[in-house]
Amino acid sequence: MLPFFSWRAARFPAYNAAMISREPTLERLATARSLLLEPFGLDESHLTRALAAITAYRVDDADLYFQYTRSEGWSLEEGIVKTGSFSIDQGVGVRAVSGEKTAFAYSDDISESSLMDAALTVRSISTAAQQRREKIPARKVAPSRSLYAGLDPIATLDSTAKVRLLEKVEQQARARDPRIVQVMAGLASEYDVVLVARADGTLAADVRPLVRLSVTVIAEQTVGGKPRREVGSGGGGGRFGLDHFDEALIQQYVGDAVKAALTNLEARPAPAGEMTVVLGPGWPGILLHEAIGHGLEGDFNRKGSSAFSGRIGQRVAAKGVTVLDDGTLADRRGSLNIDDEGHVSQRNVLIEDGILKGYIQDAMNARLMGVAPTGNGRRESYAHIPMPRMTNTYMLGGDKAPEEIVASIKKGLYATNFGGGQVDITSGKFVFSASEAFWVENGKILYPVKGATLVGSGPESLKKVGMIGNDMRLDSGVGTCGKEGQSVPVGVGQPTLRIDGLTVGGTA
Repeated sequence: MLPFFSWRAARFPAYNAAMISREPTLERLATARSLLLEPFGLDESHLTRALAAITAYRVDDADLYFQYTRSEGWSLEEGIVKTGSFSIDQGVGVRAVSGEKTAFAYSDDISESSLMDAALTVRSISTAAQQRREKIPARKVAPSRSLYAGLDPIATLDSTAKVRLLEKVEQQARARDPRIVQVMAGLASEYDVVLVARADGTLAADVRPLVRLSVTVIAEQTVGGKPRREVGSGGGGGRFGLDHFDEALIQQYVGDAVKAALTNLEARPAPAGEMTVVLGPGWPGILLHEAIGHGLEGDFNRKGSSAFSGRIGQRVAAKGVTVLDDGTLADRRGSLNIDDEGHVSQRNVLIEDGILKGYIQDAMNARLMGVAPTGNGRRESYAHIPMPRMTNTYMLGGDKAPEEIVASIKKGLYATNFGGGQVDITSGKFVFSASEAFWVENGKILYPVKGATLVGSGPESLKKVGMIGNDMRLDSGVGTCGKEGQSVPVGVGQPTLRIDGLTVGGTA
C-alpha cells in the first residue's frame, strides 16, 4: 500500500498534502484514484481480481485502462462567439494479449460488475486447456516523468476571459489589414486523467492538460475586376493552462494567419517538374512525420510492411540526418509522463547520422520483436487498443544558415507551410500539398506560388538531403496524427532542409 494511503496520511491531512506536493507521481495516482476508482466503490483489490480473472488462462499480457476526460470548446465567427461545448467522458478498457492476437472490451460504466464482465470476455482469447493459476505480482508504482503541471486547464480562465480572448483575436486580425474580411477563432481545452494497471503488477497514472488556440482568416482583394479570396491560419497550444496565451502569443498567431492569407493573395500558379526543394523549419516537419515517422513504427516493421523493415544498422539517409521521437519535452503537445500502457516516455533516436538505429514500440510489438518498449504505446481513448504511435518527431539541426540554403537554389521551390498529405507505408511514397511556398531563382525569392504538391518517397528523400539548417524548430503545438481510425496529439519539427531532385506537381 502506498505511503499517502497509510493510517498516518489519512489521520493527518497536512502530512498527506506535503507528501503529494513532494511526489508528483503519487499525486497523479491520488488524482486518478479520486476520479476513477473511489466514486464507483473500487480500489486496487478490484483491479487485482479483474487481472487475475484474465491471467487465470494463459495470456502473454493484460491491462486495464481507466480514463476520465473533461473537454470544453469555444468558437468565434463574424465577431460573435457563436458556439460553446462541454463534455465529460469516462470509462475503462480491458485488454488481453496472446501472441499476435488481442482481445479487447470497454465500457463507459465504471463498476465492479462491468470490469469483471469485460475481464471474463477478453480472456476468451485463450482456452481453458491453457488454464494456469498464478498470482498477480505485488503492485509496483511505475516510474514516470514530470513534464507538465497536473492542472485542469478549463479552470485557468473564466468564461468571460475566454470570450474576451477570442474577441481580441478577431479585433487584432481585422486591424492588421483592411483586406481581412472574415475571422474565425477557436479555443479548446481538455483535462485528461488516466490510470493503468498491468498484469505484471505495474500501476501508473497521468494527469494531462491540453489546450489549443486556432486562428483562421480570409483575405479578399479585387484582381482584374474579379474578387480573389485566400485563407491563412495560425495557432498553437500544449500541455499548460489557457493563461499561457498572453498578448505576445496572440499577436504571433494572428500575424501568422494574416501573413499567410495576404501572401497567397499574391501567389501565382506553381511550376511543375523535378527540382530542388527547400523546406522551412518547424511545421514542415509534418512531411518527416508522415513520410518517415510512420514507417518507423514497430507494428509495420514487425509485419515487414514498412520500407524500413529489417534495415537496422543500415544507411537510410544522407550523412547529418538525425531523427528522434521524443516524448520527454516539457509542456509539448505530443509529450507524455507515461504512455497509455504505463511505460515512462523516452527520447528515442531513430536515425543517427543517416544510420537506422531503431523503431518506436508499444508493449506487444516490442515483445514479439525481442526488444524493450520505447514509451510509444498510445491510444485515442479507453475505447481503443494501444499501438505504436509517435509523440514529438523531429530532425536535429545542422550547420548551415537558412539564408545560405535558400541562396543555393538555382531554380526551385521554397515551401514554408503545409496542408494535408498522405503516405503509403509499404513503399514510402508520399503526396503533400504546400499551403505557403515561393519560387526561387538564382538564390532570390521571386514570388509566392500556390497549388504546389510534393511527390516522392520518404526513404529516397532522406538520401537526397543536401543541406541542413542550424535553425531547428518545433511546431507551435497544433498536430494531430491519425492511424487506423485513432487520433492522438503529436508534435513535429525540423530545421530548414534542402532536398535535391524532388518532384513538384504544380498548376502552371
